[in-house]
Amino acid sequence: MSNLAHPSPVKAVLFDLDDTLWPLAPTLLKAEAVLYDWLALHIPGVTRRFSNAELRELRMELLPTDPQYQFNVWALRHAALTHACRLSSENHELVDQAMAVFSEARNAVTPFDDVVPALMRLNERFMVGSISNGFADLSAIGISRHFQISIAAHQFGSAKPQPEIFLAACAALSVAPHEAVYVGDDPLLDIQGAQNAGLQAVWMNRFQRTLPEHIVPAASLTTLHELDAWLKRA
Repeated sequence: MSNLAHPSPVKAVLFDLDDTLWPLAPTLLKAEAVLYDWLALHIPGVTRRFSNAELRELRMELLPTDPQYQFNVWALRHAALTHACRLSSENHELVDQAMAVFSEARNAVTPFDDVVPALMRLNERFMVGSISNGFADLSAIGISRHFQISIAAHQFGSAKPQPEIFLAACAALSVAPHEAVYVGDDPLLDIQGAQNAGLQAVWMNRFQRTLPEHIVPAASLTTLHELDAWLKRA
């Protein structure tokens, strides 16, 4: 844990979501399996033509074809399913329904044990918000009451590490960037992105990963309990 002092008083704490507040990989694998089972029943030509792995490959092929796919994962998945229907000679009118099935499963996350208790404590002292490149729905997950603001890249129109999404969150909370701490797991998107926008950045390293040498967060922590303790020392 870092013992660095804060360079300025903290008024707001902003969070990344996936792999910071809950594990992403098992959530996505389960959601994709739920969707695939639904497709097998309702758009069977797609599952006869493509495996789940091949549907992922199809998304990766489409990724560079439209700039919005860099920040709108929902649109990318929707486009890939639509394309899969056409390649399978299936009706693509059910793609919206398929995406609703996926979204519901995507929001069936299990937050890490420290998340809700820490968020409740942090709300007593700070404004709290989230910035995410994914499309998790905090209301559907059941923790939106702990956040004053929540900005998702697919709705905002720009994604981390671009500074404008960080600055928009600060503006929404009426704090200067240097008065906000951003907490995330990704060295480039979260730590470097937040620092380039003028925020203080804390690395939430729940999976014993290694930081690139050129990225130096204000603190490297493994739980939100450690974050709470670090903020109290400010």
